[in-house]
Amino acid sequence: MKILITAGPTREALDPVRYLSNRSSGKMGYALAEAARDAGHDVVLVTGPVSITPPDKVQVVRVESAAEMFEAVRTHLSACDVAIFAAAVADYRPAEVAPQKIKKATDELVLHLVRTPDILGSARGEFGFKGVLVGFAAETTDLIAHAQDKCLRKRCDLIVANDVSQPGIGFDSSDNAVTLCFADGTVEPIAQASKSAIARGIVTVVERLQKHRDSARD
Repeated sequence: MKILITAGPTREALDPVRYLSNRSSGKMGYALAEAARDAGHDVVLVTGPVSITPPDKVQVVRVESAAEMFEAVRTHLSACDVAIFAAAVADYRPAEVAPQKIKKATDELVLHLVRTPDILGSARGEFGFKGVLVGFAAETTDLIAHAQDKCLRKRCDLIVANDVSQPGIGFDSSDNAVTLCFADGTVEPIAQASKSAIARGIVTVVERLQKHRDSARD
């Protein structure tokens, strides 16, 4: 299979030296890319700015902003059988980017933010993707309910949900614990383990979903 994976955060510029971002390290997405490669699949890794080295023998597409990631996914998605959107894409960006560094001149600074393009939500519609679609849901409350709602709204085959409020897993950690929420409403927890082990489990599930999709076509 050919698998597209997004990873890491995005950076949304405020001025030439500042940006809005989040705590994503990219470790989960990079672990998925490595696991998919090791399983014999061709991998396109669309990555935001991170401080880790991508796996060998993986096609790497580097981006910074949500808009750049949107365009990179648009370019590469049609050639892929599977898409796993593990990146923590910014939901909002500054409406205007200051051409020069914003100086500290007042006690308050009000930012006007606008929505960024919805990459996962565009996969089935605007991009016309027919393959296995996997999204991630990083939540702090009502984990399963939010993930199942996202799975339906974005027309995914699977949402990988993790509670980022829990210490020792998720952002900045080498471990994770996730719950797989499928389109048919079933859930499958994966207990805390290294992100590499979690990634191998997710790739195995994705292979199962792809085989089911191929069988349904026959």
